[in-house]
Amino acid sequence: MRVDDLPGELILWILILSEVLVFMAGVSAMVINGALDPQSFAAAQAQLDGRMAALNTVVLVTSGLFAARAERAAATGNRRAARIALVLAAAGGLGFLTLKGVEYARDLHAGLGIDSHPFFTFYYLLTGFHAAHVIAGVAVLALVAIRARPESVQAGAMFWHMVDLVWVLILPPVYLIWGTGWTG
Repeated sequence: MRVDDLPGELILWILILSEVLVFMAGVSAMVINGALDPQSFAAAQAQLDGRMAALNTVVLVTSGLFAARAERAAATGNRRAARIALVLAAAGGLGFLTLKGVEYARDLHAGLGIDSHPFFTFYYLLTGFHAAHVIAGVAVLALVAIRARPESVQAGAMFWHMVDLVWVLILPPVYLIWGTGWTG
């Protein structure tokens, strides 16, 4: 595959790749630190509510489905359907942020702050940085919905899919691997 064969603009692919690499650096640092102290990381992780993570995953991935539908509708010239799908994708992003806010409030009320344990430092940095990307993505989707041109819908959907991908990449170290015995 050649660069010219990629959908969208090259600069968008560079942005997406750079964002994924930044998140992967954070995930790598978390995994390395957790591997040095797996029992402590498992105990800290056990204080999180995995049901919230599961619900947030369903909300965000469903939102990604609407972004894909918007892209398909715009490509076929159906701007109305594209706008509706973009609004639903953005609503999913807002739902994700609401759930994450509820989760943060619960965690903070339980005394689990960013400086409580190294696990929570990574938890808040990774999920908070991701939440910032969700906010940006919701804004992009809303702006793109105004005109719903195929190229702009494609670019907005690509950014939104990056947001989905990053969530799937940070989900295991934040919510899954320490309590499963995966680390040894």
